[in-house]
Amino acid sequence: MQTSLDYNAKIVIVTGGGKGVGRGISERFLSRGATVVICGRNQPEQLPHAGENQAIFHSVDVRDADAIFAFVDHVATTYGRIDVLVNNAGGAPAADAATVSPRFSESIIRLNLLAPLNFSQACNTVMQKQASGGAIVNIASVSAVRPSPGTAAYGAAKAGLVNLTSSLAVEWAPKVRTNAIIAGLIRTEQAHLHYGDEAGIRAVADTIPLGRLALPEDIGDACVFLASDAASYISGSTLTLHGGGEKPAYLSAANTE
Repeated sequence: MQTSLDYNAKIVIVTGGGKGVGRGISERFLSRGATVVICGRNQPEQLPHAGENQAIFHSVDVRDADAIFAFVDHVATTYGRIDVLVNNAGGAPAADAATVSPRFSESIIRLNLLAPLNFSQACNTVMQKQASGGAIVNIASVSAVRPSPGTAAYGAAKAGLVNLTSSLAVEWAPKVRTNAIIAGLIRTEQAHLHYGDEAGIRAVADTIPLGRLALPEDIGDACVFLASDAASYISGSTLTLHGGGEKPAYLSAANTE
């Protein structure tokens, strides 16, 4: 297993890989010896690193298809290959679905669904030419499989990403494997914006069967596994990482024993 999780000489792209969940993913691949190339609109104050191994940053607006294809071409030309793509960049601010503008909804879908599709298409072109093929991991969300009030377009886009993952697994086999991770509640540097102060974060964590929010490294470990030779027969699958899930609301509302 240790050998199959060795990423020395492997080239890994992580979109949005400089902060939050993306940073955790980047650092897990770096710790396994990978060359990790990250992209985003703004360079992080400190690049992800593991020991002396440090990520390489490129400024890319992942909503711009032309910029995506130019970036992937640059990586492939510079390093001669692309072994792994992790489509992590995404997110959405809260918005009322009844009044939100069409332009806003389109931008959310572009970021969370079309950007991963465009990145996957660009990297697939490279991976199909490699003897070893490649692996793509899409970071989805529990919003894909349950109601997402306040972020309806985001939930719909993530649901689309899960379906996209299974479709590409069929189209691009056997050279390229595609899998998705449905991530639950995660503690990042912006957790307070979603859950409040430490007491709020603790209260939210208490609703999760495992008793804590996920850490970015938890998602990173799953990505390292899914992209590795240890998962060579896993494709078109969705791995759910949510600490056991959320208890049905009726359990708190019911007054029976």
